[in-house]
Amino acid sequence: MQRGGIWVHAVSVGESIAAAPMIRSLLVQYPQLPITVTCMTPTGSERIKALFASEPRIQHCYLPYDLPWAAARFLDQVQPRLGIIMETELWPNHIHQCFLRGIPVVLANARLSERSARGYARFAGLTRPMLAEMAWFAVQTEAEAKRFRDLGARPECVAVTGSIKFDLSIDPQLLQRAAQQREQWQTTQRPVWIAASTHAGEDESVLAAHRTLLTSHPDALLILVPRHPERFDSVHALCQQQGFATVRRSTGQAVTADVSVLMGDTMGELLFLYALADIAFVGGSLVPNGGHNLLEPAALAMPVLSGPHLFNFLEIAAMLRKAGALQEVNDAAALATAVQGLFDQPQQARNMADAGLAVMKANQGALQRLLDGIGRLMGKR
Repeated sequence: MQRGGIWVHAVSVGESIAAAPMIRSLLVQYPQLPITVTCMTPTGSERIKALFASEPRIQHCYLPYDLPWAAARFLDQVQPRLGIIMETELWPNHIHQCFLRGIPVVLANARLSERSARGYARFAGLTRPMLAEMAWFAVQTEAEAKRFRDLGARPECVAVTGSIKFDLSIDPQLLQRAAQQREQWQTTQRPVWIAASTHAGEDESVLAAHRTLLTSHPDALLILVPRHPERFDSVHALCQQQGFATVRRSTGQAVTADVSVLMGDTMGELLFLYALADIAFVGGSLVPNGGHNLLEPAALAMPVLSGPHLFNFLEIAAMLRKAGALQEVNDAAALATAVQGLFDQPQQARNMADAGLAVMKANQGALQRLLDGIGRLMGKR
């Protein structure tokens, strides 16, 4: 384990994706320093490995449990100059052990929903000293900044920098690969939609919507991507039970004309699978899970659909909704109607896609503001 660099904690796959542009920038900005990236889930670990497999200065491990002795041993082994925690993953013992060692800790791309804030407030005796020991909060919105201050963060250490998810850049080679894949599968003329990051209770609705869609668009292709790998087999079985000709992405089988569902059961390919489709539904939103990243399909110039449960992305959803880039549905019937409407009205689909791109571009710059703040803290070390 290389010592003395920067420690970045990204709990799972979503945080790992959000952290990637920041980590790449830190590699350039601090060319002599190692970067230790920790996570707490297998999906997050797989994503980190896929993103940085060829970078020798990136070292990766799971974060130990938040026990004083475990946190102390981890920090004594890594000896970071700075700790960066992504979004909302606050572990009091790790933060306190950093404070004892004089290691500044940043909460990057910080977000805090009303519900989470109420939860932290119930443990004020633990929350207030923990937040007071942190060096800087780079917060997405003013409403969230106020919640952090109210919970005990030092006001001078809280700054609204925006969401770095707006700074997502799409590799042109990814778009080229996706176009080539559609040509190879002969799906360039087929209407293709994706239901991404679905949770238990949503797949049935998505498949019901697809069945309805097939009555008007019999050649439609659904790309169905469950959020969690442990559900891949059960969702595949569900597709087969319901009579859909289904191919699993992991098998490498071609998507032929008779295939109506492609199941995304690979790791690290979500952006590529989005790029294969014309319309995106973002899961975790028909069930009360709070939704997932709406900006990935927006960055790919796709019209975006979701369910009503978006409490983890209220501000981003509001921006996209106001711009006309997001359409929300409540059930399978409404989802089928929305997808069919966009296939039947390509100009409306293009307008939604253009609106989403405009929102992305108008809100970029958070990554640079975050890097500037990190630079100030590193300069004091």
